[in-house]
Formats: sequence, structure tokens, C-alpha cells
Amino acid sequence: MNELQNPKPSSLSRDVFIVTFADIYEHSPWIAEQAFDQGAGPELDQLETLHARMSDILLKATHEQQLALINAHPDLAGKAAVQGELTQASTDEQAGAGIHLCTPEEFQRFTELNEAYKARFGFPFIMAVKGSDRHRILAAFEQRIHHSPEAEFACALAEINKIALFRLQALHASQSSPNSEGRQKA
Repeated sequence: MNELQNPKPSSLSRDVFIVTFADIYEHSPWIAEQAFDQGAGPELDQLETLHARMSDILLKATHEQQLALINAHPDLAGKAAVQGELTQASTDEQAGAGIHLCTPEEFQRFTELNEAYKARFGFPFIMAVKGSDRHRILAAFEQRIHHSPEAEFACALAEINKIALFRLQALHASQSSPNSEGRQKA
């Protein structure tokens, strides 16, 4: 188990907890709010327990809440990325997968797939891109565009929960570094 520290979630006020964990799910602080409101005891100091609680909140949310969260995610190699309008976490995740290194042809293919995917499913393609590269992402895009809408909706939620885990792990790593003072925002 990985213990979150500096500060421990159980030691935070509701407001500070929400600010600290608001960005774990893209533009969806309601998940952090509900995680705290279910009881912010010492069990939430464990990264895995906090992630499990937040994941459960997403999976038990209304379809409308889930769809809003899916739609809060940017297109991969999309307009927001080109215009520098991504959250820092999304920018780092896409850069880590080398999406910013796309050839003009790859960028065009991302654009075509983003448009076709949204036309078919009504929401953006979601993939936890950490540890992947643009070639694997394009291959996944090509495969998943043929899924049923129900299967792809479930896949999007699973990918969002993977993204959340990666973001919690990054927060834990930043808290564990010798020069870290935590990730509290004022």
C-alpha cells in the first residue's frame, strides 16, 4: 500500500481536500467532494483506498454525470492541445505518449478519428495514454471505433479510472520526493 503524505488526506479540511484532489478526475471536483463526504478517515491515506473510493463514486454516478465527465476530457491530439488549452495533467499525459511528435499525416489521422468517434458515440475517445505511444494509441482508436456504444461507454469509464490512478500515483511521487512540500493549493 502506498500512503499519501504531506499532507495526509485524513488530516485535511473538506475545502483543502477538494482542492487537493479536484483535478484527479478531469474538471470534475464533485468526485473529490463525494469522496470526502463519505468519510475522510485514515483509510483514505492509502492511495489504493482513495482510488477505489473515487472509482466507485464514478461507477455509481448517474449516466448524465458519467457522460459529463467523459465529455470533460479533451480529444487526443485535438484542437485544445494545439491551442494550449489542456489542463496541465492532460498536457503532461499527452506529451508523455509523444502525441506532440505526430507527423502531419498522424495528426490528420487523429483529427479524422476524433471526428468519426464523436459522431458514432457522442463523446470523445478516452485512453489512459501513460506508457503508450502515438502508434499504439492510433491502433487502439482504430479498433475501438468498431465497439458497440455500450461497450465503448464502459471502456471510457474504465480508462478514466486508470487516468485517475496515474494522477494519484503522480501526486504520491511528488509528495515522496525530497524537495516536495505537497500539492496543496491555496
